Amino acid sequence: MSNEKPVVEAPTGEPSPELVIEDLIVGDGPEAKAGDKVSAHYVGISHSTGKEFDASWNRGQPLDLQLGAGMVIEGWDKGLQGMKVGGRRRLSIPPHMGYGPRGVPGVIAPNETLIFVCDLVSAG
Repeated sequence: MSNEKPVVEAPTGEPSPELVIEDLIVGDGPEAKAGDKVSAHYVGISHSTGKEFDASWNRGQPLDLQLGAGMVIEGWDKGLQGMKVGGRRRLSIPPHMGYGPRGVPGVIAPNETLIFVCDLVSAG
């Protein structure tokens, strides 16, 4: 796993209507499963603009959550499962698994597809 914030390439073409999971680096640590407490660094960009809207790297600490418990958007809850610690994964999250028609006012447009690059720091 890299200790540097990844550069997230702006997507081209139409977004998929389904969750797209792409392992950029396959980790060699424990595998994350529903119910695990996990820690992940991430960068998020909007599909339509290619602009970053959030990144844990900018705060200097990963996000801690319980996977599959609804603490984060559905695309994260499902997209991080099966990932191994030390890995880096790109998630393309359709609106119905993200923030849907409400978006996040001033941050994420309504019905936006979200692209995240996530580094799994710990799971268990």
